[in-house]
Amino acid sequence: MERKAAVERKTAETEIFVSLNLDGTGESSVSTGIGFLDHMLTLFARHGLFDLEVKARGDLHVDSHHTVEDTGIALGQAISKAVGGKEGIRRYGSAILPMDETLMLCALDLSGRPFFVMDAELKAERLGTLETETIKEFFCAAANSGAMNLHFKEFHGENTHHVIEAMFKAFGRALSEAVSIDGRIKGVLSTKGSL
Repeated sequence: MERKAAVERKTAETEIFVSLNLDGTGESSVSTGIGFLDHMLTLFARHGLFDLEVKARGDLHVDSHHTVEDTGIALGQAISKAVGGKEGIRRYGSAILPMDETLMLCALDLSGRPFFVMDAELKAERLGTLETETIKEFFCAAANSGAMNLHFKEFHGENTHHVIEAMFKAFGRALSEAVSIDGRIKGVLSTKGSL
């Protein structure tokens, strides 16, 4: 069974297309108009071993906020769609990832109950054309639209690029674990019988 999904999102502010294959090899094609976001999504796909295509056009003449947030919404929707009924998946995933001076934890639960916590300090206000405060909006949007419980904890870090890069890589690795199939799991991993 293929675990793939494609999502299109169009508003007055953005047009987003996301295609995701959970059982890929880490291939990606990403174009959002925001170089730093392209780089981060490419890392997410590579380290999670997802095949990912993202095309985004947004009102970048205003700022990066709408494009970043709406890309997060579309990615979360694609994750939720691709994982389907969640039968046989491990459900939980976590990764502790070092990136030079940074050490980052990402833990998530594909519970169907969205919740987001981010304990990380982004010291630089901007990286390239991206306002770094939009990173929180991206992950919050992905958690909400993907109906996942998503936590980040920075143990230490100085360089904002490294902190954010560690977040995206750890997110990819944690999600890869959560969506992996375990043959011992019958139905879904919940005593309720549904997720």
